[in-house]
Amino acid sequence: MEHSYKIVVSDTDILTKLCGTNDSNLKLIEQHLGVPVFMRGNELSVEQDDPAILQQFRFIIDRIIDEIEEGYADTEDAVASILNTDLNPDYTPTKDYFSSKREHATMNEGAVIVPGCQKKVYPKTQNQADYVRLLRTKDMVFCTGSAGSGKTFLAVAEALRLVLSKEKKGIVLTRPVVEAGESLGFLPGDLEQKIDPYLRPLRDAMESLVPNETIRKLTESGIIEVAPLAYMRGRTLNNAVIILDEAQNTTCSQMKMFLTRMGDNSKVFVTGDPTQVDLPAKKSSGLVHSIRILNRIEDIGFMELTAEDVVRNRLVKKIVKAYENESEEDRI
Repeated sequence: MEHSYKIVVSDTDILTKLCGTNDSNLKLIEQHLGVPVFMRGNELSVEQDDPAILQQFRFIIDRIIDEIEEGYADTEDAVASILNTDLNPDYTPTKDYFSSKREHATMNEGAVIVPGCQKKVYPKTQNQADYVRLLRTKDMVFCTGSAGSGKTFLAVAEALRLVLSKEKKGIVLTRPVVEAGESLGFLPGDLEQKIDPYLRPLRDAMESLVPNETIRKLTESGIIEVAPLAYMRGRTLNNAVIILDEAQNTTCSQMKMFLTRMGDNSKVFVTGDPTQVDLPAKKSSGLVHSIRILNRIEDIGFMELTAEDVVRNRLVKKIVKAYENESEEDRI
């Protein structure tokens, strides 16, 4: 006969946030554990004797309560991160975990806490959690993935964390501008006004994390710098986080030039989608080329995000998956 295992949550407000809108969080926890979760008054319980399930149930509830008490009210993100990744230190590894050569992230390496941000940035999938781990532990990281997979957003979050916690002195945002033929001279405005539309996704990511006023002050003081890739030649960037976005549109020579701009105590995050190359037909993507020739260097991190990591919208995930399947069929 199974016994009831109860957890008492004395604070009604915390209990309400823990359960989620229309008990949405409890339903996710039930799906994860494979057993019903009951709520009676201020008690949450499961009727189960399996110690592994009881251990996970206890951990999940405790972790959500910890996040709520720390003032991070977005419990849906916290629940998704805890349930969909190996961030639980008591996590029971699956067969896939043992067959993977990749080191998976732990809870302490998971959420990105940006000073001045009202919420933690949680990885939503295991690949995203492992990507955050690489951003923390490697000085150079390449990440490929489709739109909405989190490759740029997580890189920006980590860059802001490093600068606002004063671990690095500045952020440099850059990308190739193939749409303008790499020449911005004919466009109206100063350099920042010319390049801003092309780097808008990076700015949007920043502004979703910290107040616009903070971004404005950091930009005006030169702590955040935006520059087209063509303007990087001849520079050495020290004590900074350099993000190269839309890297699939670099040529091989541009990528080599960019990677060798890295100075002392700097980090380089390279993001792109190899399926969205806009270069002329005869030119090879510098992103694809660099991943191929650098993948044996242990000091560099590589991550490939897939349709399963798309978090924008369920329909977007289905669209990306359909295109991935078509590409696989073409290869066959």
